[in-house]
This record gives sequence, structure tokens and C-alpha cells, in this order.
Amino acid sequence: MKVDSGDTAWLLIATALVLLMTPGLALFYGGMVRRKNVLATLMHSFSALPIVTLQWVLIGYSLSFGASHGGLIGGLDYVGLRGVVFDVKGTVPHLAFCAFQMMFAVITPALIAGAFAERMKFSAYLVFILLWTTLVYDPVAHWVWAEKGWLAQYGALDFAGGTVVHLAAGISALVGAIVLGKRTGYPHERHQPHNLTMTLTGAGVLWFGWFGFNAGSALGANNLAALSLVDTHVAAAAGAAGWLFVEWAQRGKPTALGVASGLVAGLVGITPAAGFVDPWAAAVIGGAAGVVCYVAVVSKERLGYDDTLDAFGVHGVGGALGAILTGVFARKALNEAGHDGVIYGNVKALVPQLVGIVAVGLYAATVTFVLLKLIDKAMGLRVPVSDEREGLDATEHGETGYAL
Repeated sequence: MKVDSGDTAWLLIATALVLLMTPGLALFYGGMVRRKNVLATLMHSFSALPIVTLQWVLIGYSLSFGASHGGLIGGLDYVGLRGVVFDVKGTVPHLAFCAFQMMFAVITPALIAGAFAERMKFSAYLVFILLWTTLVYDPVAHWVWAEKGWLAQYGALDFAGGTVVHLAAGISALVGAIVLGKRTGYPHERHQPHNLTMTLTGAGVLWFGWFGFNAGSALGANNLAALSLVDTHVAAAAGAAGWLFVEWAQRGKPTALGVASGLVAGLVGITPAAGFVDPWAAAVIGGAAGVVCYVAVVSKERLGYDDTLDAFGVHGVGGALGAILTGVFARKALNEAGHDGVIYGNVKALVPQLVGIVAVGLYAATVTFVLLKLIDKAMGLRVPVSDEREGLDATEHGETGYAL
């Protein structure tokens, strides 16, 4: 097909927007940790940019979108982006599509880091994200998004990464939190966020960038992109409202952190559905994500795990919920690539969604557990207690976030 300049321009802009989400995540997470760990937390996101970018160019894109081997993994057709530079994919340059998908790969392992912030060795983290991207993200992306991936063939819908990005990262985050164990002193010592203004700024950047994340997944400047953009915004607003009011009712006060967390929960929830549902359904999905993710987050102490920045409670739970509700509210008239959901008479639409959740969840959890155990045996995962008490900015990086 011929390259369309409008589609290409939009995809390039969307790629830049998704790139911006990784620094946005750094701010969002960085404000929630203690001051002595702010740089170490920012580094989780910023270091993913070079590590995963190079992995993607060398082998990641090929494993994700190369010729399928049994629907499980791509081949080595595109190693080093061989054959991509002058090729066309649909109405856009193949290289533009590759770059857009690269930004998804970059932010996904950075999401996981929220679960074990303030206690993981930086060297171990770098090894983990390189291996996790290769062994978890790339295969799962192939299953769901490659034309002949087995979940794509089975009919699982995931418009922009509810399963590939958020569920895979969220489940892996839960495993990471359990394997590394609780922060020293948690939950008896107070671990208060040191800079919520930073967190709210990061949430705003994520909201802005998410338009590229979801609307860019239409791969063109068209009606589907417009639908995805509106659904994204509506769901974020509903998620913020849902979290705000349920927190207000339970705790007696609405919090700024609650609004930030709720809007992100709404964005996570709508991600798999953005190109398949009406705006009114996006409001339902976003609101439900805000409430359900709030319940998941406040339950972590009772359940006995220390997910530092609620990566599982927001991304794992929100991603699974969004995948299920996609099967409920999807409407084929909006997107020929989809199918009607439960409310339009297709009860079977839930089956591929549930299969996708179970398959991705079990695979991500198993591989993550094995990787973390092997890395722990080889080089150790966790910093010493003395380093944890002093702060990872000083002990891991020899710096301080604030010279005041």
C-alpha cells in the first residue's frame, strides 16, 4: 500500500507522546517514595529507555512481530531492523510502526519497578528488565498483537495493551514484591510520599501521553483514533472521580494522591477497550477501574505484601478488569477488527478475554519468579538493610536528589 502522509504524521506524534509517558511515570513514581530514594526511583524509568530501546532494535521487534512460529514467538526476520527501513506497513512506514511499538516495550518493565522501589539493587534491576522484556514482553506482544499470534487468532481483544502491558507488568510486579519481601520497617514505620506535587505532575504527563498510547494504536488519523482519544479522556475522568468519591466516603477526606491514582486506574482500564467501545461505556469502565483498583490498593496490607507504589493494584487489577469489560461492552459497528460484546448478545465474547488474562498472567508470573530467583542466586536482588536505611540515592548512585 501507499504511505499516507496524514496517518504517518499522526503515528510519529503518537510515538513521541508515548515516549513522554516514561519520564511521566518517573515523576509519578518518584514523588511517592521517600526523599532519600527519589533518584533511584527515577532511574528505574530512565534506564529502561536505553536498555529496552537497544534490545528492541536488535531482537525485540523481531521476536514480537517477526514471522510467527506456532503463534508463540516471532522469528529473526527483523533482527537489527533488517528489512524494516524501506518497507511499508498498512498506510505508514514500517519503521514508524516499529518505533511506536518500541515505546510500549520501554515503559512496560518500568511499570513493574513500582512494586519493589526502595529496596532493589540497580544492577539486578538492569539485568531483570533486559531478560523480562525478552522472555515475557516480546512473546506476549506476539501472542496478542502479531497477525498470527495465538491469542489474536483466538479472538482476544486488546486495543492498546491492557493485557500485553498492564496485566503482564502488574502480575510480574506482584511476584517481584513477594520475592523481594517487604521494605525494612513496613508497615510499622511510616513510608510517606515525599513530593506529591511531583506525583500529580507525573499523572498529568501520563494522561497527556496516553492519548498517543491509545489513539495512536489506531495507526492512522481516522475515526477510530478520534474514538480512542475520547474514550481515553472520559475513562480517565471517570477513574479519578470513582477513586475520589469512594476514598472520600471511606476515609472522610479526598486526597490528591487518590485523584492521581484514580485517573491512572481509569486509563489502565480503558486501554484494551479504547478502540472497541462507545464513550458512555468508557465512562463505566473508567469509573469501575477507579473503584476496584482503590479496593485492591487498600487491601494489600491485609493480604500481607508490600507493593510499594501499587503497581499490581492499579496495573494488574486494572488491566484484568479492562480486559473483561472489553468483552462486555465491545461493539463491532465501531471497529470491524473487533466483535460484539456481552451486552450486544455475544456472551461468548468473554471467553477469549478470560483465556488471555489467565494465559498471560500465569506465563508472566512463572517466568518472572524464575528470573528473580536466578538473578538473586547469581548477584543478589536486594540491597543490604544498612543501605536501605541510608537511602538508595546515596548507596546505589552516589547522589542526592535535593541539595537544600
